[in-house]
Amino acid sequence: MIREDRFLISRRPYAIDLASLIDGPVSAVTAVWFRRKQGATVACIGNLWDTQRPTPKDVAEFLARHTDGRYGGTCEGRWDGEHYWGAQKPDTIAEHLELLRPMLANYPAIPAGYDGWWRF
Repeated sequence: MIREDRFLISRRPYAIDLASLIDGPVSAVTAVWFRRKQGATVACIGNLWDTQRPTPKDVAEFLARHTDGRYGGTCEGRWDGEHYWGAQKPDTIAEHLELLRPMLANYPAIPAGYDGWWRF
């Protein structure tokens, strides 16, 4: 992945939680991003995953080796300013909205605790 300082929604960038590497058969990192859906801007939270062997030792290695963006991020929650889509558990919904509401309100700023912008 390539890190850019400038936000361009047309490049489909992601902001990454640099402390979120998940190891296993599939490696993943937590990410947030903005997209346009039916003319409206939405804020999304989810993960970027990749099957990497050997398993990356940290997020920097994961991002350096993650070059296939055809599947994009796996969205786990989305907020459009009026409607939420995603998780069904109330605690998870609350966590997502705590991040997504201010994220959308401050578009296109990077949320606190995330590093961006990353693109394929």
